[in-house]
Amino acid sequence: MVLNELGAKISRALAAVNDASVIDEAVLDACLKEICTALLQADVNVRLVSSLRNNVKQRANADKGAGINKRKVIEKAVVDELCGMLDSGLDDKKQELKKGKPNVVMFVGLQGSGKTTTCTKYAHFYKKKGFKPCMVCADTFRAGAFDQLKQNATKAQIPYYGSYTETDPAVVSKQGVDRFKEDKRDLIIVDTSGRHKQEEALFEEMRQVAAAVQPDLVIFVMDGSIGQAAHDQAKAFKDSVQVGSVIMTKMDGHAKGGGALSAVAATKSPIIFIGTGEHMDEFEKFEAKAFVGRLLGRGDWRGFVDKIQDVIPEDDAKEELMDSIQKGNFTMRILKEQLSNIQKMGPVSSMMAMIPGMSNSPLFGQGNEKQSQARIKKFMTMMDSMTDKELDSNNPKLLMEPSRMERIARGAGRSRMDVWELLEEYKRLRQLIVGNKGAGGLMKHMPKNTKGNMNPHNMQMNIAQMSRMLPPAVLKQMGGAGALQGLLKQMDGMK
Repeated sequence: MVLNELGAKISRALAAVNDASVIDEAVLDACLKEICTALLQADVNVRLVSSLRNNVKQRANADKGAGINKRKVIEKAVVDELCGMLDSGLDDKKQELKKGKPNVVMFVGLQGSGKTTTCTKYAHFYKKKGFKPCMVCADTFRAGAFDQLKQNATKAQIPYYGSYTETDPAVVSKQGVDRFKEDKRDLIIVDTSGRHKQEEALFEEMRQVAAAVQPDLVIFVMDGSIGQAAHDQAKAFKDSVQVGSVIMTKMDGHAKGGGALSAVAATKSPIIFIGTGEHMDEFEKFEAKAFVGRLLGRGDWRGFVDKIQDVIPEDDAKEELMDSIQKGNFTMRILKEQLSNIQKMGPVSSMMAMIPGMSNSPLFGQGNEKQSQARIKKFMTMMDSMTDKELDSNNPKLLMEPSRMERIARGAGRSRMDVWELLEEYKRLRQLIVGNKGAGGLMKHMPKNTKGNMNPHNMQMNIAQMSRMLPPAVLKQMGGAGALQGLLKQMDGMK
């Protein structure tokens, strides 16, 4: 995502403050100048940037402390101001979908904003949450609109409805919604027409469709590449139809994404999702605080835990897996299963960005999505070439026998060096997770409690032990022992 460049520039500015021996006015001004320049380059409105600068400076000068305290004040002020800039301030929980009842969601937006693709991503997202989504094509204006929706819905295995003969979008949408209500579908998505520009004909058509289907929620899909011009667009749609939420698309390839996000937030329209690519899983729930955390390389533990919950095994299988690893049984089969789970979570680079210190992990291709996918695919192919005995063995030396390495390489169409690379990665992960002979790894210090509640004293011991095990640079990037404590609490809450 191009916004990563913005995050890197802000992080460098904050790092310069941390490295300074004395925090004086010159250091603060230099930091704020670099941050403001980065925000302006991301097309954030100059008034918002000026407000951020003044507020941070005021909070920093109001604090009479010095040294590390002032560093923390400046850092917290910058993060708070960025969150405030991207947060609409409205509670979007009132618009949450309810399972078991028909939720009619109407999508509106200009042509070319990626509305039909976003409808499919939205349906796919909630399908994984246990909903029964379906799609209705009410776009009778654009040639090929129904064909595109049908192709997308078929790929995502989602029921759809549309017509090649009916030209009245209100009639088509009413027919589709009524049909899917009879089928007991609990998420009915209506994809409406777009236009090349805002015009009364578009707004009138949207009002007619809304009157026909009586949507529970109207979502405005907006192209993130238009930058701060998104403000006027969002306001026009909000004034014309009852827009409840906004989804920003094309956030992966344009530097103006930051300007678009801040501009929409300024209209008090809650942003609920952002599209970060063309693939089905490149679609993320938006929450200002978590977004800023990932932007600055500090991760998003809650988002990571949510991703895990989508693919985590059933409770019995999960308990069995945890018990096995805690006993020191980290086999190649377990590694294969977990890599498969990682692939189900969506884009690897996006998922790893949620974990502080892991965005540039060598296992996942140094944060490059293509490298990440290729590396995991290569490892999975070689593990497919292994026998059950090799997959279930707890002895790395067995796998490193020359004849076995040769057979695995030949069966997978890879070189012996590739097999050696896989085995070295396996040994490294095994050492990190279970240690030597089941002692000293991270799992050794994970809390064991059948009721799912952590003993505070034991938690502090686990955090202290894990903190000592992690390299100082990684621990610092994760946010220190406090971040570990938050991770343990969230993992405990998943039980």
